[in-house]
Amino acid sequence: MIPEIKLPFYARFAFNLLSITLIIALLYVGHEILVPIVLALLFSVLLRPVVSFLNLRLKFPHVIAVMVTVILFVLLFAGLIYFVSSQIGDIAHDMGKIKGNLTLQYHKFQYWLNQKYNVTYSDQEKYLAEATKEGLTDKGQLMGNTLSTFTDILINLVLIPFYIFLFLLYRNLFITFTSKLFIEKHHETLHDVLFQVKIAIQSFLIGLLIEMSIVSGLTTLGLMFIGVQYALLLGVITGLLNLVPYIGILVAAGLSIVGALINSTDISVVAGVIVVNIVVQLIDNNILVPMIVGSKVRINAFVSLIGIVLGGAIAGIAGMFLAIPVIAILKVIFDRIDTLEPWGFLMGDNLPKTYEWKKIRLPSFDAGNSSDTSHTVNIKYTTTPEENVKSN
Repeated sequence: MIPEIKLPFYARFAFNLLSITLIIALLYVGHEILVPIVLALLFSVLLRPVVSFLNLRLKFPHVIAVMVTVILFVLLFAGLIYFVSSQIGDIAHDMGKIKGNLTLQYHKFQYWLNQKYNVTYSDQEKYLAEATKEGLTDKGQLMGNTLSTFTDILINLVLIPFYIFLFLLYRNLFITFTSKLFIEKHHETLHDVLFQVKIAIQSFLIGLLIEMSIVSGLTTLGLMFIGVQYALLLGVITGLLNLVPYIGILVAAGLSIVGALINSTDISVVAGVIVVNIVVQLIDNNILVPMIVGSKVRINAFVSLIGIVLGGAIAGIAGMFLAIPVIAILKVIFDRIDTLEPWGFLMGDNLPKTYEWKKIRLPSFDAGNSSDTSHTVNIKYTTTPEENVKSN
């Protein structure tokens, strides 16, 4: 049996940094392949209870149960895509009116700049032309990138259902394979980790679906109240885009403002749309996320923000969406491995006790000297945040 080698702290820290660097580099290079696989894994965990219901309650064969589950999943998303696309088609018929209203608002803005800051119309046109010159120069490249992105999305939309089918079909095979990677004495811990990962993923995704539904409903009601056409479509789009942290709500607000200009050129309607989005976001961030999503995944805001930024840098919007569930999975694993437990603690949002140091003087006896000497040592003790406040 190979003896366990204990490395000093600096060596372990260096190995950890090297491992993190290699993992991030691998994710960056292979994100186009890994992102649809990770998405399919998350959805397969979410859909696992449906397969179990068809297996155990309705006595479907395993392959048929998996196939029916994937078909229902595809039909659900296809219905959502059909609804959004059909509504967007209706908006396309009003593009002439939207363009006219946007032009009118643009002329009003020009007049305001001229009156408020004495910027002539010719200067405004010159500044606008300079600002858009580079964009027009790169128009061909932009169209090429857009076409490439659209093609990648279509490929992923086809691959993800197949990945989900295979994950659900070979679930027991993957679990057995994972068990074979560890010796038998670690199987109990491994099974606990897998169970907790499953619970974390299911709870997080269900929480997101509930949050998305509530945000869509509140936005729809707010837009209907101020008289915005296609309020239902804009509310659904807002709920979907809200799944993308930070950027999604800004895009949704812009689309809502464009929708508001179909029927009216009154600037108060645009202000109303902005107010609706701000109010919904306040409700979402201060009530829905802590109550529904935050209670499912206990990750502090600092780690969440770093994960979202890092995910966006690695894989764009998909990486931003996947950042939180991936961090949640890592936290479950870290919490159950002794050497990684401090990192799991760092990811959590439980406020720790306040650590303080207190000097005390202890007696010391020198073996060669009968006289009594003393020295000071630092003793660490803890207080709760409430006790610390009282003592101050």
